[in-house]
Amino acid sequence: MKLLTAALLLLLLAMCLASAEGVKCKCSRKGPKIRFSNVRKLEIKPRYPFCVEEMIIVTLWTRVRGEQQHCLNPKRQNTVRLLKWYRVWKEKGR
Repeated sequence: MKLLTAALLLLLLAMCLASAEGVKCKCSRKGPKIRFSNVRKLEIKPRYPFCVEEMIIVTLWTRVRGEQQHCLNPKRQNTVRLLKWYRVWKEKGR
């Protein structure tokens, strides 16, 4: 009986941890290629225990679609270039 109770408790704990993954990881799908001129805000979130990699969230603004948020893949060359460009742009005080 104690073994069954312990197994059910472990199963419940595993289910709770699995549901917490969705709360922390917002980047389940990576966003499209973006234009640097449309970037309004750039957020770099650290890697959580449940996420495989850090989250890079970009807020874009276009006349047609308005404001949108996208997750970017941190390993893509375009994202690395965007991070470098954004840091230089920020340092210039824009």
